[in-house]
Amino acid sequence: QVQLVESGGGLVQPGGSPIFSCAASGIIFSRYDMGWYRQAPGKQRESVADITSGGNTRYPDSVKGRFTISRDNAKNMVYLQMNSLKPEDTAVYYCNARITRSPVVISSWGQGTQVTVSS
Repeated sequence: QVQLVESGGGLVQPGGSPIFSCAASGIIFSRYDMGWYRQAPGKQRESVADITSGGNTRYPDSVKGRFTISRDNAKNMVYLQMNSLKPEDTAVYYCNARITRSPVVISSWGQGTQVTVSS
């Protein structure tokens, strides 16, 4: 059974630089694409960072240059370094693990961790 456990979050001042961690278990971690998503109140869940099993990364324009995703396959961990946080980054952040078993994409989610950016 896939388990993703996020840590980090809380109240952060504008301009802050928290880091999130996600511990994965129950999977062969190195084979999975990993990602971070967020969902703000009243909005759809959106991707903020993605890293493939091969280490390729992708970010939306809204966070490009501010957020950095990384992974440690030896520790089954994925991280999200966030810099220069803005109030609009306030959201629940979720860890995601995906693998393709053609034609199906199997996707699993963590429970989410809240970040509130406010002074």
